[in-house]
Amino acid sequence: MKEKGGPEKRTRKPDDFTVGTPRVASSGSSKAVNLASAAFAISVHDTAQLPPPGAPEVAFAGRSNAGKSSAINTLTGRRRLAFASKTPGRTQLINFFALGDAAYLVDLPGYGYAGVPLEVRKHWEVLVGRYVAERESLAGVVLMMDARHPLTPLDHELLAWLAPSNRPVHVLLTKSDKLSKQAAQRTLQQTRSGLSKIYGTSTVQLFSSLKREGLSEATAKITEWVRDAKNKTPPKGE
Repeated sequence: MKEKGGPEKRTRKPDDFTVGTPRVASSGSSKAVNLASAAFAISVHDTAQLPPPGAPEVAFAGRSNAGKSSAINTLTGRRRLAFASKTPGRTQLINFFALGDAAYLVDLPGYGYAGVPLEVRKHWEVLVGRYVAERESLAGVVLMMDARHPLTPLDHELLAWLAPSNRPVHVLLTKSDKLSKQAAQRTLQQTRSGLSKIYGTSTVQLFSSLKREGLSEATAKITEWVRDAKNKTPPKGE
């Protein structure tokens, strides 16, 4: 029987915290963003607690059980940087991980788990919906979809929230190792075709945390977003 109650609290040891806000590094470097440098910075339960916009942020989103935490840990080469809740869908915090002075990785709460209370689902809609729609320093969203069940109605909902701001989206078709090579390629093509019709500024790839496949492609996309964000000309008056 699942526990009832409010959102699961997440705790960190003091040495997990990074003091200070990452500075935006100078552009022009040809090196990939160092994902292995990721260090926990802050968790927020409300949009009012978000740190001031600054360094580019790359957010990770996905349905509960889509392999989001595993993908973050695999990309950063860390076993427990991102935690998967023992009760799927119960952790309702936005977690920031600083990449030195270059950028943030932002772990958004998982969505779509039927067992959570209505108030938790509503909190997710407000917290994540506002973040992806309004966050100035959000450079792009890495969206996890289980390769066996891509483009669910809830994935469509998140994409609809992103559409007005035209955020770049890169889809990781996770757990692709559970499909045959032929089935995986077929799913990749079908998902790419489906995304082109509903979200033009999106890209998609196969990804497997278990087999460590797709890491270079995903890292390259994150690096591209961070560089693009740094190279943008500030609006007049700033």
